Amino acid sequence: MTLHENRFTPRVHAALRFAGTALAVAWLAGCATTAPAPEWKASWKESWGSALMVPNDKVALTAAEGRDVTLRQAMRLSLGGDALRVRISNLYGAEPLVIGAATVGRPARPGVGDLAGAAPAALRFGGAAGVSVAPGAEVLSDPLAFPVTAGEHLALSLHVVSAPARQSAHPAAHSTQFVAPGNQAAQPALTGARAVGSWYQVAGIEVQAPGAQGVLVAIGDSITDGSGSGKDRDERWPDYLVRRLAAEGGPQVGVINAGIGGNRMLRDDTGPNLLSRFERDVLAHPGVTHALVLIGVNDMGHLLRAGRDTPEARQAMMTELQAGWGELAAKAHAQGVCLIAGTITPYVGGRIYKPQPHNEADRVALNDWLRGSNLFDGVADFDAAVRDPAAIDRLQKAYDSGDGLHLSAAGYRAMAGAVPINRLAGCGRAHEASTRGQQ
Repeated sequence: MTLHENRFTPRVHAALRFAGTALAVAWLAGCATTAPAPEWKASWKESWGSALMVPNDKVALTAAEGRDVTLRQAMRLSLGGDALRVRISNLYGAEPLVIGAATVGRPARPGVGDLAGAAPAALRFGGAAGVSVAPGAEVLSDPLAFPVTAGEHLALSLHVVSAPARQSAHPAAHSTQFVAPGNQAAQPALTGARAVGSWYQVAGIEVQAPGAQGVLVAIGDSITDGSGSGKDRDERWPDYLVRRLAAEGGPQVGVINAGIGGNRMLRDDTGPNLLSRFERDVLAHPGVTHALVLIGVNDMGHLLRAGRDTPEARQAMMTELQAGWGELAAKAHAQGVCLIAGTITPYVGGRIYKPQPHNEADRVALNDWLRGSNLFDGVADFDAAVRDPAAIDRLQKAYDSGDGLHLSAAGYRAMAGAVPINRLAGCGRAHEASTRGQQ
């Protein structure tokens, strides 16, 4: 088993992961050779992860913030364990990402940069304190004995010596992160910090979770990403699913949010299209056993907003969407991953796309196809869970965040209630994927 991985392009990364192969590389020049770390034999499963993209100018860090700064970023874990390791990403960078130091601790409370308790614990990379991440690559830290529990927040601090001009980020963290000058990774309290709303250069946190039954990756658009939810309150529907599993004694399953606001099945928009990122953002996650996909509203909405929603264009889009679902099912099942389809929630009355009756008819038709198709291992009927019984083309008032499309906290809680958790312990398929990550 290797303790430090450097991961390259998404396609190569997926191939290596599926083959159970790892590349062990220590990058920082001049680091002394250290004694090998102890073996870790229990399975590794993703406890937190995020879909990365190139941030726009509004949220990208400035050139000054890419040199000699500390990023302190908080994440809510979905699985507990006795040890962890962190995946740092330079997926979209064209120059090396140089990390001088990295630590993990516990935030004093959500939304603040100070840590609770003792000084944070240092991460290592091939025994070294820092690492240089090549362009297009991802690096996995050495295992660290650091007990964590499901539902708690972890604060990751990275001293960034230098960063590429093009960052790898998740712009909508819906939580407060911090950028501070210099190397403050080991400091419980930051000095001169600035609050930001995105995650930068971090792709995942894995835990040693021998009792876990698997990992569900939720992938989709802004409704999965959590638009309309409260800041620093963990109110996305995957967050509520973690709470539901704990409250109902459901299967011990990690829940990873790979949503990207504005995402589409068929075309790039804010971030790469879902088909192109499915292998990297779902199938390559360690321990993945289930994928839950909610997609399509932006494909429909963009066609309408562009004024190209002729009957012929709409029929072509529906055919392409169904074909896209077929491709997702084939990729998932080839890796032993169960695929759950999410029905598209209502958006008539919404001010973003302003759908007409023919667009609503398309949504209803696609949802009926999703419910009746034999492609899937389960259906999360989000539409039925949140629509207004008196006007099924609209969200219930209590579930509407205010724009007619995105959900309120109550709406996201209702969506989590629609996930068929009886399918998460197994769905009748051979789970080759359940052994992934046991490296």
